[in-house]
Amino acid sequence: MAAIIRTPSGTWKAVIRKTGWPTTAKTFRMKRDAEDWSRGTEDEMVRGVYIKRATADRMTVSAAVDRYLKEVTPTKRPSSQEAEKRRAEILKSHLGKYSLAALTPEIIAEFRDERLDGADRKNDKGEPMPRANNTVRLELAVLGHLFTIAIKEWRIGLPWNPVMNIRRPAPGPGRNRRLSAEEEKRLLKTVDAHSNPMLRWIVRIALETGMRSSEIVTLVVGQVELRKRVVRLLETKNTSPRTVPLNSAATKLFREALGQPARPKNTDLVFFGEPGRDGKRRPYQFNPVWLALKNKHGVADIRFHDLRHEAVSRFVEAGLSDQEVSAISGHKSMQMLKRYTHLRAEDLVKKIDAAFKRSGDKSR
Repeated sequence: MAAIIRTPSGTWKAVIRKTGWPTTAKTFRMKRDAEDWSRGTEDEMVRGVYIKRATADRMTVSAAVDRYLKEVTPTKRPSSQEAEKRRAEILKSHLGKYSLAALTPEIIAEFRDERLDGADRKNDKGEPMPRANNTVRLELAVLGHLFTIAIKEWRIGLPWNPVMNIRRPAPGPGRNRRLSAEEEKRLLKTVDAHSNPMLRWIVRIALETGMRSSEIVTLVVGQVELRKRVVRLLETKNTSPRTVPLNSAATKLFREALGQPARPKNTDLVFFGEPGRDGKRRPYQFNPVWLALKNKHGVADIRFHDLRHEAVSRFVEAGLSDQEVSAISGHKSMQMLKRYTHLRAEDLVKKIDAAFKRSGDKSR
C-alpha cells in the first residue's frame, strides 16, 4: 500500500515502494488525487505495464522538438534538414506548450484538422486558406518520428505514440503534368534569353536527363564524365547512388557548362553562385529567377519537377523498359515510376492503330 504524506506546504505526497520496482512518488494538491494515483499506479505495477511518466510530464513538446532538431535532424540530408526545421517551427507554435504526456490523439487530430482547414491563416477576403494533404502529412510524420525517438532512444516514459492513433490525411493523387510543344518552346526561349547561361543549362539538362534540381545544382566537375557520356550521382533523394547516361544534347550542354570562360578556379561546382560572406561559393540558387521568369512569360503553371516528369515519360515513349527507365530516374519501385510515366493519348492511338494493322495483316 502506498504511503500518503502531508507536506509542510500543505500538499499531499504519494510514495509507492514495491518489490521489483523503483520507488515512485508524486505530489498532489488534494489527498483524494494522491490516493487515486496510488491505486492506479500500483494496479499497473501488478499487471506489469507500469511506465514511469515523470520525464514525459516535465518535457514539453517545444523542448522535445529542440532536442530532436539538435540530435536527429543533423543526421539527415541538407535539403531534408531545412524542410524539417520549417515543420518543427509549426509544431512548436501549435503544440509546444503541451507536455509529451498531455499530448493526446484528440489534440493532435484537432491540430491536423485546423491545418487542413486553414483556420489559422486567412486570405485577403478573410476566408480560410486550406493546406494540401501532403503538407499536413509531412508535419505529422515529423511529430510521429519525434515520439518514436523519445520512446525508444530517450527512454521517455510514454505508453504509446499518440500520432499512430489518428487518421493521416490521404495522399494526393500526384501531379499529372506534361508540357505541350508550345509551352516547351516558350519556356526554353525564356531561359535561353536570360543573362546567366546557367539557368539555360540547368533547365535543359533536367528536360534531357530527368535529374532532380537538387541533383543538378550540387554536381561537381568530377561527377561529369564527358568521354563516357555519364553523370555519376552520389547523393540522391532515395540515398542510392546512380549513373545517368547523357544523350548527345545533354552532353553538349555539359560541355558548354564545363568549358565556360567565366568559370572560377576556387570551386568544383558545375553550377556555382557568387561567393558568400565567408568567401565560399555554393550551388547556384536559380529558383528565384526561375519563378520570376515563369510568371512574367506566361508559363507559371510549369514546375521544375514537371521537367523530370516529362523526361521520364519520354524515356518510356522512346521504348525503354521499366528497368532501364528506373535505372536512369532512380525510382526504386514500379509503382512510383508509374506516377511519372503518363503517356500522351495521341501517341497511344498511333500504337494501337499500328498494332491492329499488324494483326489484320496476319489474319489475311
